[in-house]
Amino acid sequence: MNTTPDFLAREHDLRDPSPWLALYLDQSTPLPDKVKAAWLADSSSASRQYLLPFLRPLARAAIVLFQVIKVFVPRKWAHSRLLHRLLAWGLKRFVSPEANWLILRHFHLGSQVLAFIGANSPVPVATSPLEPADIDALKEDMFLQHDLNLFNFVIRLNQALRAQGLELRKAEQVDFSMIREPGLRLEDMPRGRLNFLDLQSAIELFTPLYQLMLTDNDFWRAANSLQLDETIGIYAATVLDAPEHLILVNNKHPLVPLSTLRAGHRLVIHGLSTEMLHSLLMKFRDAPAAAPL
Repeated sequence: MNTTPDFLAREHDLRDPSPWLALYLDQSTPLPDKVKAAWLADSSSASRQYLLPFLRPLARAAIVLFQVIKVFVPRKWAHSRLLHRLLAWGLKRFVSPEANWLILRHFHLGSQVLAFIGANSPVPVATSPLEPADIDALKEDMFLQHDLNLFNFVIRLNQALRAQGLELRKAEQVDFSMIREPGLRLEDMPRGRLNFLDLQSAIELFTPLYQLMLTDNDFWRAANSLQLDETIGIYAATVLDAPEHLILVNNKHPLVPLSTLRAGHRLVIHGLSTEMLHSLLMKFRDAPAAAPL
């Protein structure tokens, strides 16, 4: 099965250089080659180029419409289990292998990053890892639980630190034991005739379903969990005493909530930020004496 992206299979043309090849070869963004290849193959797809510009305004209009509709339904109305079954069904049948692989990886990487911070805090904090083995595992409210885990972790960590009058600081002996490559293979992702939808288009389509089938609190929390990218990045940089690496973890100021209309785009940034932060932790782990790079 050939999974080599088109921009890697073609010869480099000096008169028509591929922007995707340039981004792949560039090493200023800390991503493993296989992840960067999958990300750029998905980003350079026909779905991303031709379908997304039409889907994005329709999806954002649907968010506004569903917000109006939910004014007239009970405040606690929600169907999270049905939502997650629809998401899993859509991912298996319509979303590209690269996008599905990156989505599954995100749960593993996010769990590892939180476990890293929790283990290296002056007051160790336990976490609740999410490590789906396949798309079907997402049916168990996993998207919602991912957001809950993030907020609960920030609350538990800071409650523990405040209770003992401590602050997060550089770890004397950094524990990297939880940082590893997930046991997920791109080759195992669904490859049916309809598995063509790119990651950004899929997220834009799924976001209105979140709006419709979750409570307002759950949807608002999901959208604004993205603001915590900086917070988690600061925590990791503090533990490692390496603030210079924060420049690539950027999803707006955590104290300034943004409109949910841009949640789809910011979810993509969230996924990329998590991949880069995890890649940096892998490099720190593998550096001599686990020293800062």
